[in-house]
Amino acid sequence: MEQKQKLLYFFFALFCIGVGLYPLAYLSSGFREQGVLDSKSQKLLMSNAYLAAFYLHISSGALALLTGWSQFLKSWRNKHLRFHRYLGYLYVTSVFISSIAGFIIALFSTGGTIGAVGFGILAVLWFITNLLAVANIKKGKVKEHEKWMIRNYGLTFSAVTLRIYLPILLMIGLDIAQGLQIVAFLCWIPNIMATEAYIQRKYVKSGIQCSTKIKVING
Repeated sequence: MEQKQKLLYFFFALFCIGVGLYPLAYLSSGFREQGVLDSKSQKLLMSNAYLAAFYLHISSGALALLTGWSQFLKSWRNKHLRFHRYLGYLYVTSVFISSIAGFIIALFSTGGTIGAVGFGILAVLWFITNLLAVANIKKGKVKEHEKWMIRNYGLTFSAVTLRIYLPILLMIGLDIAQGLQIVAFLCWIPNIMATEAYIQRKYVKSGIQCSTKIKVING
């Protein structure tokens, strides 16, 4: 890994760990009053079903962030294959739980219908890409599994990008509802584009170059 890649990966891991530890703040009652729950109605906050879905979403989502980033270290992954599998089981389980809970709480988004649609689509895509990643590894299709896991973690990383974009939107004068309407799409659409570009560069183009070299060698 080149120095530039190491630096980028360092910040990538730092953001994942930092946001992954974010739910611990909800152990403080003061933070609960000032955090995202502050924008919810008292009626909604009295719902045990909503609160259960909310805490399931942020806790299992945090676990996905904390366990997923290390899976992209190929040398470490190959050296600790059994541990990689254990972390993989933990990761996909966390995503399944968090995506389902995330879809439920998306229906009550402070961003209204627009926010609910954006976060709802994110939850569905998060669930489906996770399912496809699991299905492909069960069939022994390792490369396809890797591609779907990259796509899936790009969606997992939306927890990070949301917390980057939303404060900026609030600082430029939007209220929380307006900010959430925008960030409900902004937090994951660029991530999908970035992961697809990465997959193209890593798998598709390298595969074409490899096949071209084989043809040249074989004459």
